[in-house]
Amino acid sequence: MGRAEERRARQRGGRRAAPRRRRSSGPAGAGGIRRFFTWKKILGTFLGLFLLGIGGFVVLYMMVQVPQGNAAARLQSNVYKYSDGTVLARDGKVNREIVDLSKVPEEIRNAFVAAENKSFYKDSGVDFKGTARGLINTVSGKGAQGGSTITQQYVKNYYLTQEQTVTRKLRELVISLKVDRQMSKDEILAGYLNTSYFGRNAYGIQAAAQAYYRVDAEKLSVEQGAYLAALLQAPSQYDWAVASETGKDLVRARWDYVLDNMVEEGWLNSADRGSMKFPVPKEPKAAAGLEGQKGYLVELANSQLEEQLMKQEGLSRSEAETQVKSQGWTITLNIDRKRQARLEEAVETELTSKLDPKERPVDADIQAGAVSVDPKTGKIVALYGGEDYFKHYRSNATRNDYQPASTFKPVILAAALENGAKNQDGETIGASTVYDGTSKRPVVDANGKKVGFAPPNEDDVDYGDVTVQTAMNKSVNSVFAQMGVDVGMAEVMDTAADLGMDEDLQAVPAQTLGTMGASPLQMAGVYATLDNHGKQVTPTLIKSAEQQNRTVEMPDAIGEQVISREAADTVTSVLTGVVDDGTARRSVRDNPARDGQQVAGKTGTSDFGRSAWFTGYTPDLVTAVGMFGEDAKSGDQVNMKGATGTLPGTGRVNGGGLPASIWAAYTFGVTDTDAEFDLDTDQGAAVEPTWTPTPTPEPSRTPTQEPTTKAPTTQAPSKTPTQTPTGTPTTDEPTDEPTTDPPATTTPPTDEIPEDPVDPNEDDR
Repeated sequence: MGRAEERRARQRGGRRAAPRRRRSSGPAGAGGIRRFFTWKKILGTFLGLFLLGIGGFVVLYMMVQVPQGNAAARLQSNVYKYSDGTVLARDGKVNREIVDLSKVPEEIRNAFVAAENKSFYKDSGVDFKGTARGLINTVSGKGAQGGSTITQQYVKNYYLTQEQTVTRKLRELVISLKVDRQMSKDEILAGYLNTSYFGRNAYGIQAAAQAYYRVDAEKLSVEQGAYLAALLQAPSQYDWAVASETGKDLVRARWDYVLDNMVEEGWLNSADRGSMKFPVPKEPKAAAGLEGQKGYLVELANSQLEEQLMKQEGLSRSEAETQVKSQGWTITLNIDRKRQARLEEAVETELTSKLDPKERPVDADIQAGAVSVDPKTGKIVALYGGEDYFKHYRSNATRNDYQPASTFKPVILAAALENGAKNQDGETIGASTVYDGTSKRPVVDANGKKVGFAPPNEDDVDYGDVTVQTAMNKSVNSVFAQMGVDVGMAEVMDTAADLGMDEDLQAVPAQTLGTMGASPLQMAGVYATLDNHGKQVTPTLIKSAEQQNRTVEMPDAIGEQVISREAADTVTSVLTGVVDDGTARRSVRDNPARDGQQVAGKTGTSDFGRSAWFTGYTPDLVTAVGMFGEDAKSGDQVNMKGATGTLPGTGRVNGGGLPASIWAAYTFGVTDTDAEFDLDTDQGAAVEPTWTPTPTPEPSRTPTQEPTTKAPTTQAPSKTPTQTPTGTPTTDEPTDEPTTDPPATTTPPTDEIPEDPVDPNEDDR
């Protein structure tokens, strides 16, 4: 448009038309977005939110007042009940004695500051980063909050609760800031030391000093104070008397951390630090009202509830323990009163009543532990933790430092079946697979190369060619050592973890002898999973847990299918042979109290005779029984040779002896005599029994399954002949290569079936 036209257009009241803009083919509305999200608007929004947050916090700060603190008054006894609702125990009075800070040596105070909050004397009472992280984690449900200051922990202990909510965390923040302004650092530290929970039912530094070292707080050494400071992170896990090897390693590392921080802050001379030795605490004293088996049940119930709170609410270990102990819970257990009484009676009649330390000094070192589980529900229906919670604080039912020995052999077979593993001849491993049972036969890998492992059989007996069924019956070490390598030790350990054992077990051939640590609780879970046709069973003690109007939902004890039903049922079928024609026949098969119950199980005896086991099951009940050698004074593992119930002429313990006797005395009478194994397998002794019952005047066992059209036989299939053991153990050195030739026999074996691995040279494997 020219100037003249533009002028005429203005005269007509018009104006120059703007050129049309073509819609961009790029991202729609990009220009609009840029106009909307300018840096000025973003900055303005941020500043607005920041000012809004500041304003909100100011209002919150003005509204929230420091409440009246009375931590001791809020504590209430927990009530523990049997499954039928009758009261089992109350956890007793709160063990606390308030002491003035002047009674706590300065170096002990510094140890706690070094452990928990090095900036305590300089900060404003709040860790803003940790609190912000905790708020985010609480909102997102990602778990425990980050570290907090000593002031925040004191506020939480004394003024608030341990609940994990945004409201509580915000109140904690505000109250901590106010407390830091209103109180001196020494007053805050004194409150913290007097309200913290240290385990062993000890609240406060004075009670803790007495509980762990039998001294008043003012008499604590720096080493002891550093241990108590380290303990606060996880009191039950770090208590030396009950800690696992991992727990002991962790608390020692924490103890080192505390002392090193003291040196770094100038509170401890480095030369003095270098000469310090770890101060092992004294044995604990049980709380009143928890005598007998009650204390063991209460401790396991608390532990399982704490674990659930940690998972559900993101609590740390220390927070969970503080929230459970003396907080007014009503906890109903799965313990059946009849079965519990029967288990206690069985241990008393079969073991403890026969112990005579004057006649046999080693009898003073004998301990028993047992856990009984319903395989269909996972409920722990009975538990035996030791002679008395007052006399033996650590529970033998849950301690996991003794070797399970040959009770691990079924796990190896389960792994073989689950993985479709093949032996050295390329045959799929099953109950009738033939292995060379020669003692000390070198184990070889898939290429025929020796792996440096050649375990002896019990008494160094050579069995020659035997089926897997016979090897399980007679607990032949050389067979299962080779089988483990054939399957692959990594696969064996994976199956062990799936069945309920520790997940970090080392995958080495020596583990085929059960040289790892395990507890009766773990082994009961493993065998319950087999009994439950391969669906994982996690033994659970708690039926319900309630606190005022709050109920904690416990996890389902029955999990997913971890091994196939056929694999699990085949193992069960094979394990019936251990009872009917193997190492458990005298105490279980021939027990006069047996009234037709179908039974599967496995015996085990560890190196040095430090532990002996029988873990057995009927279709409706699984029970793991362990007998352990523990020095009555030091708590160290000891050989039980010469103790009551050991094999005549040898003095050795064996799982088929007292552990199996305890199992039978308990089980026969609390199980359904008509229950049957519903097995989905065509292998093993339950299908082709190797033992034919002979009518006797006493109640006798009936076959575990209806026999197939094949007649029962006492021999392995003809193509896989079973070699009987020689009468005299061989002392020959192992051959260079595995042999399949059976050894010459001159004298038939005695009626005594060799038990489980005992190294003649006492070389601890």
